Amino acid sequence: MNEPIYLDNAATTRVSEAVTEVMLPYFGTTFGNPSSAHGFGRAARAGMESARRTVADIFGIDPAGVVFTSGGTEGDNLAVLGGALAGQIEGKPLRVLRPDTEHKAVLAAGKEVVRLGGEVVTVETDGNGVVSADDLAEVLHHRPGLVSVMWVNNETGVTQDIVAIGECCKEFGVPFHTDAVQAIGKVPCTTRAEWTMLSMSGHKIGAPKGIGVLLLKDTSAVKPMTYGGGQQRGIRSGTENVASIVGLARAIEMAASEITAHQELMSGLRTRLETGITGSIEDVTINCIDAARAPHITNISFANTDSESMLMNLDLAGVACSSGSACESGAVEPSYVLKALGYDDERATSAIRFSFSHENTKVDVNHALDVLPDVVARVRKLRAALGR
Repeated sequence: MNEPIYLDNAATTRVSEAVTEVMLPYFGTTFGNPSSAHGFGRAARAGMESARRTVADIFGIDPAGVVFTSGGTEGDNLAVLGGALAGQIEGKPLRVLRPDTEHKAVLAAGKEVVRLGGEVVTVETDGNGVVSADDLAEVLHHRPGLVSVMWVNNETGVTQDIVAIGECCKEFGVPFHTDAVQAIGKVPCTTRAEWTMLSMSGHKIGAPKGIGVLLLKDTSAVKPMTYGGGQQRGIRSGTENVASIVGLARAIEMAASEITAHQELMSGLRTRLETGITGSIEDVTINCIDAARAPHITNISFANTDSESMLMNLDLAGVACSSGSACESGAVEPSYVLKALGYDDERATSAIRFSFSHENTKVDVNHALDVLPDVVARVRKLRAALGR
């Protein structure tokens, strides 16, 4: 059997060799606590602050607004919950606006806002999950403390017009957070956009798991959620993960500089996969194909299948991918994102997500295309035999 093919890069990516290389000294000779005053601590702090300036320069913000976190979930929570509470302190209603298609980290943070006596208002989208700035303007009259809209949806790859949404929020004086976890390195994120807060995660772009960053154009826009020694200007206390911070900065640097070539490669691979699947397998739907999408994600529903059986059989055939479905108590649940778009249970439960990185090749796609027809046929035959 050939080596397994990895087409699940929206879930996580391999740590790049260049990132590992810059991290290694901070596990060895430069191991000090960056808060320590002695030479070991100063050396660690110098590396961390250099990384902070690198990230700040890439996004054109003050280094004070670069807050390193443990990843996308913490960044989303700090932005949504911390942002809503900061607004309340300033006299704004404890109210968050967001679409139903946001990442679960944003949705769960919104539930905590409600638990604290606040409110979550749903921003309507079109059939692809796209937020219209005009529709957003209508609900901004609710005077929310915060608007949160994901830049690239993690299940469908659909992109939002963050520039237009940001300008709309700015006009109404409402802080705007965007979850850019799936956007960095896939769509241009360093161009002008009026976001107030932007969260990202390192392990989606070749940095380690457990490191991320929340970018703040206004450091007063969030109330701290972690208290302690006052690190990172009190916004996120706790001893910093220096090695991973240095690695994250390197990964962001590479993602920004190589984005054009990587976009072209991933877009070509996605087109090759989609064309091959629709040309060889019947009753297949490419979800959100008529929307603007990031180049690394395709979400495809295979009628008369279920994602759990598909993923198991693809894994046995040497293809790693994922699904928007969650297996809870032995039952496959439809993707909440696809359900929010109005899809029926059949289409939502049979959806598979394939996602690429710049390390994938045509050989990977060809292998997936070779095994998919047999996998689909096998799953459909089993479901028919079971009367499903």
